[in-house]
Amino acid sequence: MLTILLSSPRVAPGLLTWQAWSALRAASRVLAGSAGHPQLPALTAAGVIPEIADMPADAAGQAGFLTVAVATAGGPVVWLAPPGESADAALLAALSAAAVEVRVLHGAHELPGAHLLDVVSIMDKLRVSCPWDREQTHASLVRYLLEEAYEAIDTVAEGDLGALREELGDVMFQVVFHSRVAAERAPEDGGFTIDDVADTLAAKLIRRHPHVFGSVAVSSADEVNRNWEEIKKAERSERAGAGQPSVLDGVAFGQPALSLAAQLQRRAERAGMPGVPDGVAVDSAEIGEELMWLVARARAAGLDPELELRAAARRFAERVRSWERSAGRRD
Repeated sequence: MLTILLSSPRVAPGLLTWQAWSALRAASRVLAGSAGHPQLPALTAAGVIPEIADMPADAAGQAGFLTVAVATAGGPVVWLAPPGESADAALLAALSAAAVEVRVLHGAHELPGAHLLDVVSIMDKLRVSCPWDREQTHASLVRYLLEEAYEAIDTVAEGDLGALREELGDVMFQVVFHSRVAAERAPEDGGFTIDDVADTLAAKLIRRHPHVFGSVAVSSADEVNRNWEEIKKAERSERAGAGQPSVLDGVAFGQPALSLAAQLQRRAERAGMPGVPDGVAVDSAEIGEELMWLVARARAAGLDPELELRAAARRFAERVRSWERSAGRRD
């Protein structure tokens, strides 16, 4: 009986399943094709001493070597396959042709997200070895973060979910890239690592979902949204410290003017500010045509519709803050 033991390069050596350890301890021979196999130190420390085999490089030669090893071992044989997620298909075919009884055993199971470690490792190498990647800064990368996000949005709009997989990877790469650049600074200078980013995100998700991770009970998505807004309000107050928090805290004024205007109106409406423009129920095609007509009007007047809406949004934001100041004085 030959057991081909697979192990993941993303899981620490020695962290094997009980099935793997049982197979290793019951084996008459444990073979490894290289003295550099990452599992060797952990196995040796546990009293399982693998033999370093001078294996041929080709699948047929390896199959022949293992066939002889099984025939002469007098008991089960475990072959430590090179770290990876699958056994060599050509090797398995050759062993089958030789009538060797084979069991493929996954000795180390990866947690979801383990492959992100590959991306982090690749980014580290790129930052050191690639002249272009080495020169980038947060400022120089901003355009790519925006471009990749818009490309991902396009795949959703087009219903091309296969392409979405690749575009989300491009967005993820920008997050990893910015984190790698930040890691080169000391913490007191605003430095952070990709793990700091993940920790911050995890803490925020847990804090904002007390109905999942805490004892808060909710009965609808609307109630979740209300709780979410209250939690964010408390977060804004904490960040403001002695100053007065604003419902507009955290609004990104660099976003496209149309989405900025919509976000400002939502924030003001939730805060209870009077005079927020009321929406009138219309179908989406009608809204789109009205927006196109407004763009045409702006062009005819020699104006940039993006800049005009952005200016109007900033004026609206100032009205919101003025209302908040006056409301604060009354309180």
